[in-house]
Amino acid sequence: MDFAEVVFASFIVVVAVVSLLSNLLVLLCFVHSTEIRRQVPGVFTMNLSFCNILITVLNMPATVLGVVRRQQPFGDCVCHAVSFLETFLTANTMLSMAALSIDRWIAVVFPLSYSTKMRYKDALIMVSYSWLHSFTFSLTALLFSWVDYSDVYASCTLQPSQEGSDRIRFTVFTVVFHATSFMLSLLILCFTYLKVLKVARFHCKRIDIITMQTLFLLVDIHPSVKQRCLAEQKRRKQRATKKISIFIGSFIICFAPYVITRLAELLPFVDVNRHWGIISKCLTYSKAASDPFAYSLLRQQYKKVLVTVVNRLLRRDLYPSSGHNSSLDTENDYCLQRIS
Repeated sequence: MDFAEVVFASFIVVVAVVSLLSNLLVLLCFVHSTEIRRQVPGVFTMNLSFCNILITVLNMPATVLGVVRRQQPFGDCVCHAVSFLETFLTANTMLSMAALSIDRWIAVVFPLSYSTKMRYKDALIMVSYSWLHSFTFSLTALLFSWVDYSDVYASCTLQPSQEGSDRIRFTVFTVVFHATSFMLSLLILCFTYLKVLKVARFHCKRIDIITMQTLFLLVDIHPSVKQRCLAEQKRRKQRATKKISIFIGSFIICFAPYVITRLAELLPFVDVNRHWGIISKCLTYSKAASDPFAYSLLRQQYKKVLVTVVNRLLRRDLYPSSGHNSSLDTENDYCLQRIS
């Protein structure tokens, strides 16, 4: 092992620890909160976290062993199973993110008809399609023996057989797989989140007009208050753009290098460097660690559930009962979360 491979192995271990803990926290929130379970986005979030946990427990350790040993970490049967799961889980996570973006698009663009356009049954149908789509491609690769160990990625992954006549079929399979998984999900993410951003900016503009009219009428207001109002306007605009950029940008940064590399290596004159192959693989793994924070744990709803669980374990009440109605606060928090 050279220094670069030590860094790669260490990075995957750190990502695996963060991914396992954070995704388990998401599932813990789902189990302990009836409110999260009742909401449609909870179905997609649970499916995403479940797939991320399997990737963390099964695929990441296999890649670490491949980097350390510089050879196939397991026997052929186990390696084929790990490769099957890698194809299945990767496609499933991409489609789950696309489903989440569709849910938020409907919630923001069609808020009055959200309950009829996105029902719990609709969410289960979308998740079922995600599983069927992923299983079909994984099973096809397994039946054609396109699952094996790749030294370039130090992983059990999609790999063409040694027969020359099989190369064309594998090329077609790879292109179709990434087109219907990565490209389809990316197009959905860009379309839905850009529509969400357009609506968010429209509402911000309306709020800005009302704020400026109010400030104009309140001639006796202190200048510092005006400055705070104007600063809040600017932060509101930046907040919406930042969140959309994180959703789309993290998807592209984590998955695009690996997908482009897999497509480029189909060309006979392209020879992928081992270090670059492992780096692209590490980027896909890092998405499993970032998803819980981007989609769940940084939201106020999940924070409250985690605080409640911790307090229950410590047998103390951090939020004593008060006179105001907390159900209205919960409803308002949910509306804000759907917009963000």
